[in-house]
Amino acid sequence: MEKATKKIRKLLSGGDLTLAPFAYDAFAARIAEETGFEAVYMSGFGVSMSKGMPDFGLLTQTEMVQNASYIAQSVDIPVIADADTGYGNPINTFRTVREYEKAGVAAIHIEDQVAPKKCGFFEGKDVIPVGEAVEKIRSAVDARTDPDFVIIGRTDALAVNGWEDTIARCRAFYKAGADIVFVDGIKTQEDLIKYAESLQDIPRMYNGQLPVSDVAELGFKIQIHRGPMFGLHTAISSFMNELFATGAMAQDADGDGAELREAITKTLKIDELLEMEAKYAIVKN
Repeated sequence: MEKATKKIRKLLSGGDLTLAPFAYDAFAARIAEETGFEAVYMSGFGVSMSKGMPDFGLLTQTEMVQNASYIAQSVDIPVIADADTGYGNPINTFRTVREYEKAGVAAIHIEDQVAPKKCGFFEGKDVIPVGEAVEKIRSAVDARTDPDFVIIGRTDALAVNGWEDTIARCRAFYKAGADIVFVDGIKTQEDLIKYAESLQDIPRMYNGQLPVSDVAELGFKIQIHRGPMFGLHTAISSFMNELFATGAMAQDADGDGAELREAITKTLKIDELLEMEAKYAIVKN
């Protein structure tokens, strides 16, 4: 089977945009793969959300890597993962890359926020000096043992220092060896165009909900999209309210929920386990 890192390099070498939906666990990632997506993004916001916390840098490297491992082992498509600030200085960043590599992740992004970091769309962010950020990128590049493992240099400087510093940081990250640059906090079409035109000679990643066709036309390599994951709040709240208010759920009209259970177990690839059970003649008590 082809390695995930080889797969993502093939995607990035092509002319098309790679669209990767947010996922916070292996089940959501499997649904993404089942749907037809060619990559999936493990969101730090999403993983924090799944643990009942906001994205304020509260989760440790160990927790994030463990979660990434569950996802990467559950899908055949490449996993792009949030590696926050590298969880410390350049030496910590070196270890972070090694740990994500061992987990089976295909790409990570490392940001230049002051620790503890915050979600890129939260207020009150700050960034470390560009020289410190560059050393983390250099360390990350040196750390990888698989040359196809993708290093993405992320900056959150836009909301803090404006475009001039943001562009300078991206160019410095790329010069230090980052494969792709990532400006987080893009909120408008105008900013997206500014981002694309200012760094048109460098591979770029975009985080947002602007139309995929527009993003592709501007030459971006990757777009990560929060839509399905954020929609979970609406869906789960609706189901909880329905059950609380009525004591029943419309989706259970078939009685035992067989159809929905079958769909879930298909996503969980139960057939593969049943085949193994038969192959190895596991005797049931």
